[in-house]
Amino acid sequence: MSHALSFERWQQVRQRSLAIAAPLSAEDCMAQSMPDASPIKWQLAHTTWFFETFILEQYEKNFQPFEAAFRILFNSYYNGIGEKHPRPQRGLLTRPSLDVVMAYRQNVDERIALSHERHKNDAQFHTLLELGLQHEQQHQELMLTDIKHLLSCNPLYPALYATPATLTSILTAPQAVETLPTLEWQDYEACLFEMGHEGKDFCFDNETPRHRHFVEPFQLSVRLVSNAEYLAFIRDDGYRNPALWLAEGWDWLRSQAIEHPLYWRQDEQQEWHEFTLHGIQKLNPQQAANHLSFYEASAYASWAGARLPTEAEWEYATQLHEQGLPLTQLFDHCWQWTSSSYSPYPGFAAASGAIGEYNGKFMVNQYVLRGSSAFTPAGHSRSSYRNFFPASARWQLTGLRLARSLTDDE
Repeated sequence: MSHALSFERWQQVRQRSLAIAAPLSAEDCMAQSMPDASPIKWQLAHTTWFFETFILEQYEKNFQPFEAAFRILFNSYYNGIGEKHPRPQRGLLTRPSLDVVMAYRQNVDERIALSHERHKNDAQFHTLLELGLQHEQQHQELMLTDIKHLLSCNPLYPALYATPATLTSILTAPQAVETLPTLEWQDYEACLFEMGHEGKDFCFDNETPRHRHFVEPFQLSVRLVSNAEYLAFIRDDGYRNPALWLAEGWDWLRSQAIEHPLYWRQDEQQEWHEFTLHGIQKLNPQQAANHLSFYEASAYASWAGARLPTEAEWEYATQLHEQGLPLTQLFDHCWQWTSSSYSPYPGFAAASGAIGEYNGKFMVNQYVLRGSSAFTPAGHSRSSYRNFFPASARWQLTGLRLARSLTDDE
């Protein structure tokens, strides 16, 4: 990618964040629905803070911050940078105002443009610029999932977008499926293969280094589990059968009285509906089931006489898919839980300094998800991408693909 194209893309990414926030009021942008979610205003500021802190502070002559207090207010988790405002209290930041945050974005954008002109031939500058772009794209997906959770807490169930069609300028929604094909299985032989990022295109550090991994014979479902299939699990008392659940998952659903996916609702006629970014909609049986926790995905897999794939199986199958073996819904529908704990690849080493805190320090008590979702920005997904969340998380677009083990003679 040329430097000119890189800067053009930087402008496009920055504008997309504003487009996501455009339908929101100042009140919408300030509210925080739960500790795991962040206000839109905070995210607009934090993504700007990233460019100011990791690029301008290093490259701008006679650097002066837009506002010194922002270094603490909009630091997410970088201990090497200094103090942080507590995450659960981001919704209490009525000041600075949304207007000031927008002015902050414009100020940093103008300064980045000047720095770009001065450092056109600096490879490290463009490496940091690209990381900042990828970081903002991650937050764009979080902005959509976080505002969806916030609006779902309102008993009016307000729509962020009037119709699904109005989403097309923000994301590429998966095509509707009129008739869902029967769930079929693809066989994979045992293999020693290489996994992890390959090539010179961007990747996050947790996708490296590329290394060898052995997989036993297995099967993978050609498509994702649908709403109709997940509804059958519910109707078969799947949420009331402890034999299907991991012990921690059973305690989780019992303590929170969980009986169905996060955004599913039943009306007075016992018909199922789902809250979406365009309001309450009748549940689409053909759509991939989403907003499932790892616990729910694991329980469904057990009920179906299957299991969740490992991340190595998922990546191996995806590599073969690129060579012609059939798989559908790998990307653009929902992130797919794997049974793999989020841990470093053999030989992984975090970068030095605060930027090295980006991924490595979260490699504990989380599970890997693969693929991408309908909220993932175009061009942001790839087969080696390692998303990760704790087992109870379900406000993200997370679903499941089934796997089964095979013996060598099957």
